[in-house]
Amino acid sequence: MGFISLVWGVLATLFMLIALIPLLGWLNWLVIPFAAIGAILAAIGIMLRGEKGRRAKAGLVLNLAILVIAAIRLSMGGGIL
Repeated sequence: MGFISLVWGVLATLFMLIALIPLLGWLNWLVIPFAAIGAILAAIGIMLRGEKGRRAKAGLVLNLAILVIAAIRLSMGGGIL
């Protein structure tokens, strides 16, 4: 689960970088749920592995950072309702 959440976070990062391009802010509406799923997978990985889940912890931090950045970008008017 840790490796999957880490890869999921990297993919969310790539999508978020694309969403930072002007006029593509609407992509943040897709990035936020995508990163939330990655964070849920990471939380499950941490629960299953305990202290050994380094990849899951990295995936959790990465996905949460992407969630925050995408939400800030969306709140700045980068998305269309």
